[in-house]
Amino acid sequence: MTDLLDQQPASADGPLAGLLVLDLSRALAGPHAAMMLGDQGARVIKIEAPGHGDDSRGWGPPFLHPDGAERESTYFLSCNRNKESITLDLKDPAGAGTLTRLVRHADVLVENFRTGVLDRLGFSVQRLHELNPRLIVLSITGFGHDGPEGGRPGYDQIAQGEGGLMSLTGSSDDDPTKVGVPIADLLAGMYGAYGVLAALHERHRTGKGSVVRTSLLAGMVGVHAFQGTRYTVAGEVPGVAGRHHPSICPYGLFSAADGMVQIAVGSDRLWQSFAARFGLDRPEWARNAERVADREAVIAAIDAAFGGYSREELMAILAELGTPAGQVRSLDEVYEWEQTRSQGLLVEVEHPSLGALTLPGPPLRYDAGGRTQHRPPPMLGEHTEQILAWLDSADRTD
Repeated sequence: MTDLLDQQPASADGPLAGLLVLDLSRALAGPHAAMMLGDQGARVIKIEAPGHGDDSRGWGPPFLHPDGAERESTYFLSCNRNKESITLDLKDPAGAGTLTRLVRHADVLVENFRTGVLDRLGFSVQRLHELNPRLIVLSITGFGHDGPEGGRPGYDQIAQGEGGLMSLTGSSDDDPTKVGVPIADLLAGMYGAYGVLAALHERHRTGKGSVVRTSLLAGMVGVHAFQGTRYTVAGEVPGVAGRHHPSICPYGLFSAADGMVQIAVGSDRLWQSFAARFGLDRPEWARNAERVADREAVIAAIDAAFGGYSREELMAILAELGTPAGQVRSLDEVYEWEQTRSQGLLVEVEHPSLGALTLPGPPLRYDAGGRTQHRPPPMLGEHTEQILAWLDSADRTD
């Protein structure tokens, strides 16, 4: 298989170079998982319906070239770098035949159809493994592929609510708030990519493919962390956390004279130096549990102390104390921040219709061996002829 992949029209480096991923997914969870694999060097072929392609191609504004035939959604651009696009009608025998040929050469197939759809298209898990016993199938659903509500469609904000995250997020218990990014989709994609890597390692040992399943619901429950054990172990039902940590004090957002500053006083040792500098060293607040119990008074005292300083002054004082602190940056400030750029979190690509683009980049770095060149998100069907020609060559090589 590696020999065939060496015939790729655009070779890639990275730890997953030599793997072929078929991305049958759309919207965000599946595409994000496939993009993560592509970021690490896998060849990702995105299979889209003719005419309209991935749903997210229509999600906007904002669009680039909004009035032209080459209109591109910035949403689509966010989750489809390092992929090629081929258009196939899977309900048509010719399209299904091409997918069959691709499956025979693939290492991973990513799908997020509703339960049963892939079976009806003739590509059940059993059929996929008949075509390719080494294939890893990643299946992402809204609420799980089985169980009493396994067939429910999954959308991010609904999953944030059903999975409990919105009950923890907001300013008060009567103001449940979604996270400002589609976190249920993103986490399901991240868990899915993680599962694929584990399955690939297992395949190295067994020689056999397998099925990895996750869901938006699983992604939500998977990040409950200490809030989850507050209920499962301690029997407490957490409410909204708001601007402050429910188990550590002080840890949250506070008011300076000209804006907001965040601090994280994560130990009693840090508290001692912090409290001494701002006149807060009271015996009744010496331990974290005591401060948590008297949270509102602690917060009010810190806000009062901080009110006499600008954010810049506070950040300098907190840095001198060794108190973890930060500001709340807008996205333009994040992307212009030299620290962001120094970490390789922006990549430059050349899009065939949009020209030079700057995209948020992969969150992983390697001391050696990481992917050094990135592909732009593809236009709909951009690589159809190229992929078919490669597939003809690959089939002849078998």
